[in-house]
Amino acid sequence: MIRQLTTQILLVARRELRSFFDQPTAYILAVAFLGLGLYLSFRSLFAISAATLRPFFDLLPWLLVVFVPAVTMRSLAEERRGRTLEWLIAQPLSETEVVLGKFLGSWLFVLVTLAGTLPMAVGLLAVSEADVGIMLAQYVGAALLAAQMIAIGVWASSMTRNQITAFILGSFICFALVLIGTPVVQIGLPRLIGGWFLQLSVISHFENVARGVIDLRDLLYFVSTCGLFLLLAVAALGRERLSRKGEAFRRLRIGTGVITLAVLVLNLLGGHVRGRLDLTEGRLFTLSEGSRDIVGNLDDIVNLTFFLSDDLPQEIQLIVRDVRDLVADLENASRGMLAVREVNPDDGEEAAGEASALGVMPINFNVIGDDEFQVKQGYFGLALTYADEHESIPVIRRADDLEFRLVSAIARMTIDERPVLAFMTGFGAREPYELQSLRESLAGRFDIISVNMETDSAATLDSDSVDVLVVAGPQDVTPEVADAVDGYLAAGGAALLLLERHAFYDRNSPVAMPVTTGLEDLLAARGVKSTGEIVFDVASSERVSLSQGVFRILQPYPFWPVATRGEDHAINQELDNIGLAWASPFTWQEDDPSVTPLWTTTESGGTRPPGSPINPAMAITPSQDELGVHTVAVAVDPSAAAELEGEGEGGGAAERPGGRIVAVGDTDFLSEDWARRYSQSLVFAANAADWLAQDEVLIGIRSKDRTPPTLVFESEAGKGVLKWTSLIGVPVLFILFGFARVTGRTRRAERRWREAQEEQEETDNE
Repeated sequence: MIRQLTTQILLVARRELRSFFDQPTAYILAVAFLGLGLYLSFRSLFAISAATLRPFFDLLPWLLVVFVPAVTMRSLAEERRGRTLEWLIAQPLSETEVVLGKFLGSWLFVLVTLAGTLPMAVGLLAVSEADVGIMLAQYVGAALLAAQMIAIGVWASSMTRNQITAFILGSFICFALVLIGTPVVQIGLPRLIGGWFLQLSVISHFENVARGVIDLRDLLYFVSTCGLFLLLAVAALGRERLSRKGEAFRRLRIGTGVITLAVLVLNLLGGHVRGRLDLTEGRLFTLSEGSRDIVGNLDDIVNLTFFLSDDLPQEIQLIVRDVRDLVADLENASRGMLAVREVNPDDGEEAAGEASALGVMPINFNVIGDDEFQVKQGYFGLALTYADEHESIPVIRRADDLEFRLVSAIARMTIDERPVLAFMTGFGAREPYELQSLRESLAGRFDIISVNMETDSAATLDSDSVDVLVVAGPQDVTPEVADAVDGYLAAGGAALLLLERHAFYDRNSPVAMPVTTGLEDLLAARGVKSTGEIVFDVASSERVSLSQGVFRILQPYPFWPVATRGEDHAINQELDNIGLAWASPFTWQEDDPSVTPLWTTTESGGTRPPGSPINPAMAITPSQDELGVHTVAVAVDPSAAAELEGEGEGGGAAERPGGRIVAVGDTDFLSEDWARRYSQSLVFAANAADWLAQDEVLIGIRSKDRTPPTLVFESEAGKGVLKWTSLIGVPVLFILFGFARVTGRTRRAERRWREAQEEQEETDNE
């Protein structure tokens, strides 16, 4: 029975799909959809320089609102108008088989059209570190969204014999489901109604899947709404066989009404369903092993209180859902040692007082009431308490870094002693307050102190009292102090060396003056040489604003390279790029196992000698022989060489002194402006500090970065190939295939007619 049903559905689907490919209208629709979608996507893609398909998938619901109803409007309406629907149902086919076959054929045609965007996706993967898991989830979400809208279109077509009416009805329903989830609609609705609309909207569910997570709640939404409209289409066909006064017709109406109500209730209450498949490469939406280790090994109760108002704006409900999921995951992983409460401070003065006492304060937001904007207050924060300590997140503004903030806070409160991180000051080195963002990112993990080695004659560096030493931008460190740093490292200490090899006595000067830090010999003794040259990258760099007459233009500045990840290391895991300013390269023997390149230029990188002009208005025109990969940050771990030395592969590197080192040929990348521009820079520096302290549990949590990697092209030719292959090549292929298919339709019909005649003649002769 099931096999026969499947065969009949596939028969109708094959007929429906063939009808699309035999009609020029279908190719016009496909080419218009791809042309418009790809054109707008590439404009956004190149403008933001990010390796992501989000520009296309953010646009997709609005494109499908028009495209899908145009595809499905003829599916049943044309059968009605041509009086072939009665003939079709008179065959050994049920209404269910007809509707499902029409749906499947239309869905396959839309999926074939969506496949026209695959060259863009493959091109992005070829030229960048784009997340293939996110792309896969985006296409799964697109298939689910297309299925839902096709079901709506088939239902609309089943309601009328006029194609235009079917198109308008289908477009209206699809547009409404998209529109009710947008902020412009949500802000003017009462919270209860707005919440219902958000649960029923396409936007919130599709955006969640497009992030790389296939959540059971979103899957339930698309499958249930798709099934509902297909059921309504079957009912629309089935009622024509029934008398409107008969019992069967009444049961049909009651049954469809009950199922419709059940689907609505299921989606409105579906927020309590849990379960998700995280397809992102770094499992960005899944609790990391480090988090499970920390909360799973708690030896006493930690209390987590989630303060959440009922009347928060609907546009942050996706963040609310993420926070609830994260808190539930942490609670499950803690084996009962994390006690979670959710409190609404709007319930009374006692709840509001508790929030205030724990440092969670109300936030203001706008709503529309009495036809005007009004200001309301609400709570959206978290607080942790353990023994006599407490930490709070007064306002949750984003969810992507919340796992690290919560788990690191739990670790801070429950550990007995924190490691010490010392900034070495003097000799022009940056003070901690000059790298405020770095200090703040490290303050939760380390006790931070300053050691002035220039003016304090009693200052010493002791590996027993200082776990990590940070030296940021020193100049002309004396041999005595350099020997003290060397002795600290030889005794097992660890250091983050941020070496600024260029100075600007006049920031408007077009020349970078060379600087000697005094730590070059220290690095050379460990096999790493800081050349003092200045690095550029003509393929991957930050843009600067230049004045051209009355206009200001943005153009790449190669001396501000956007570095890409070198070899895989605990420090740079899950990170994609950092921006640097007038950086210097490092060199070492390639077979040295103790040195790992962390950040490099692209193959279009190069160097200029110290004192070279660096005017942004001057074009850099290197020859091909000058270009290559240059390393701007390294990790040095003598213990790695020692292990290989014991196996006979160390190459003598095990005889080098000491502890771990991370060296970066720039300091400016951690300044306030650069840290805001490249959030991964701070993550990298914090990871480096943890690795140097030999405590890597939090690195995997902190490194979860949902920001897409920078889109870098080695040449303009590669950029053009990606753009025009997708924008022109794919539509042209559809046009050529369509022309061959449509023009060959008559020949195929004549051939089938001749074959039928020949078979009939053979039968007659027999």
